Amino acid sequence: MSILQPWNLTFAIGFVVYVSIRGKFAARTKVNELTDRRVSLQEKALFACVICTSLFFPIIYLFTPLFSFADYELSSLVHSCGLVTMIAGLWIFWRSHVDLGLNWSPSLETRKGHEIIKHGMYRYIRHPMYSGIWLFSIAQSLLLNNWLAGWGVVLAFALMYFLRTPNEEQMMIDHFGSDYQDYMAETGRLIPRIRKTPVE
Repeated sequence: MSILQPWNLTFAIGFVVYVSIRGKFAARTKVNELTDRRVSLQEKALFACVICTSLFFPIIYLFTPLFSFADYELSSLVHSCGLVTMIAGLWIFWRSHVDLGLNWSPSLETRKGHEIIKHGMYRYIRHPMYSGIWLFSIAQSLLLNNWLAGWGVVLAFALMYFLRTPNEEQMMIDHFGSDYQDYMAETGRLIPRIRKTPVE
């Protein structure tokens, strides 16, 4: 499968944008002193699975014939939906990084001066970055005509999300106590929770 095919190239460009966003903000947070780090073997394994399916599987699909047995056809309409989904996912991914600022970490960590962010997207959703990754992962499956290179990341990220998020929220409760529990009661994990008044 050639990377020069339009929808493959579209995905490749989107992935470069995705990595660039993550790289830019990762470099900023390195200066902050760590105060708590909870990176277990499970966390490392889940992260490795996501990296494998989001990066290495597409590379194998785009540049070698090894995954050709898992190819299938997708219509232009499906591909177009994938493009729209990818753009939405990239915007949410970027915006959530901007709103989180120096409070972001790639793994389960808190840093000196860490605070609960309640502005921007975090005013209504406590994990908008995951919302963006969900959308980008789904876009990958709609743009790449291959079960492994396309849908593999959806399964890997689903496993990571459902196992990691409770640990992440427990870490925040341990750090912020009832303030974070109140924040959880007022916000949704991935989509806004219907409520009468916004978080102060």
